[in-house]
Amino acid sequence: MGNRKWVAETFGSEKNGTMRCSLRPILFLAVCSLLLLLFTYLYVTTEDDAVLEEKKRWAQEVAKQELQLKLNVQSFQGLNPINISYQYLTSIPPLRKTYLAIGLCSVKRAKKNYLLDTLTSIFTQSNEEELKEMVVVVHLVDFDMGWNAHVAKEIASKFVMQIALGRLILIHVPRDMYPPLEGLKRNYNDPEVRVKFRSKQNVDYAFLMNFCANLSTYYLMLEDDVQCAKSFFTAIKKFLAENKNLYWVTLEFSKLGFIGKLYHSSDLPRLAHFLLLFYQEMPCDWLFTYFYRLLVQHDVKSYRPSLFQHIGLYSSFQGSANHLKDDDFQEDVQVADNPPAEFFTSIATFENYYASYAYSTTGYFWGKSPVATDYFTVVFSEAVRIARVKVKTGSYDRPTDYLRSGRLSLGQNWSKDNKDCEQYLHIGSFSSHFDKKGIEIRAKFPIKCVKITVTESQTEWLIIQTVNIWTVP
Repeated sequence: MGNRKWVAETFGSEKNGTMRCSLRPILFLAVCSLLLLLFTYLYVTTEDDAVLEEKKRWAQEVAKQELQLKLNVQSFQGLNPINISYQYLTSIPPLRKTYLAIGLCSVKRAKKNYLLDTLTSIFTQSNEEELKEMVVVVHLVDFDMGWNAHVAKEIASKFVMQIALGRLILIHVPRDMYPPLEGLKRNYNDPEVRVKFRSKQNVDYAFLMNFCANLSTYYLMLEDDVQCAKSFFTAIKKFLAENKNLYWVTLEFSKLGFIGKLYHSSDLPRLAHFLLLFYQEMPCDWLFTYFYRLLVQHDVKSYRPSLFQHIGLYSSFQGSANHLKDDDFQEDVQVADNPPAEFFTSIATFENYYASYAYSTTGYFWGKSPVATDYFTVVFSEAVRIARVKVKTGSYDRPTDYLRSGRLSLGQNWSKDNKDCEQYLHIGSFSSHFDKKGIEIRAKFPIKCVKITVTESQTEWLIIQTVNIWTVP
């Protein structure tokens, strides 16, 4: 009864057959969706590996078809922010809407606290023009008000200017606004203390997102123990500008946990509702995955290189060791120009890991066992002067799928008949990675083709993760 009463009080009370925020269709939709997804999980965990993958695909397809039939998108849109009482520990929200709101929750840790380091990284890795278009919101989620006051004082003394300019806001939600955190469901055989921690974490995130819903156009979620890449804001903004036609619900700028996840701010009210409805069911990262699938984003959409790195050595849960690192992180991200181009390869492509994906920031090319003389060629729409070329093969998940022996060449005089350039200048041989600057000194002509040639056959498959081109200004 406690949970049911809290839901009614939070989302609205029933009067004359209606509920504020149209809760009934939302509950029906969410329950149907979650049951179907849970069915997918439970159904496939009892089979051996040989049939598990096939049944998993089948179950997911059934779930997807059911969702398509039962999902009334209109009932899951147009939700308003939830009426929550927030305490401002520093300044009030900015008067104007910004481009990007960055949100993070922070709780008292048993060992080292990384919040000040994280805030320092956000502000020092951004220039003045970038800072004008962002606001950082920190939700201090500990119920120890003495700790919250101490941390707020530390932040206020270190980030005076950012607070004065409305670029940094500290908030807290009183304990009496939270749903019951005792006697919760013991899903997945988690101990009670773990269930309480992850359930409260879901509510913490929901309250933070609910607060940020009207602050900006986009919302970026971070954790309180991260390091940021230099000019991460510009990299995100440039990616969004170049992918205006891409449908997405969640974009990942780090592959770890809930670090670097980007949302449309217009989606935050429904995500907050979703987290609150299922706060005690499962961990937040599972719910976030179900959320974007519910809104028909079928796969992970990630940006490379990662713009955020996990720096914490101890978890916020009982101070347990946590040494997770993102191997795709680059602190000094230099955004490539990558002029418009077509792609040609003689390497047999695996499924839909197309050659063009190596030239984007959201995928990679994956080919089957290349042989000597196989090629991968980038052909520019217009010939360009090139200053730098960078190629990265292999991946963290499949470390053996890298190029053992290759050659990179720059070409001119494109032949439509042969679909190749007629003249090439050899720039360098490489294994795994290639990165060369100052190319314009050797190649003083406009370049039409960048060609990677396999010089030794290999049995291992080949992942070309990135091909990045910087042109002469």
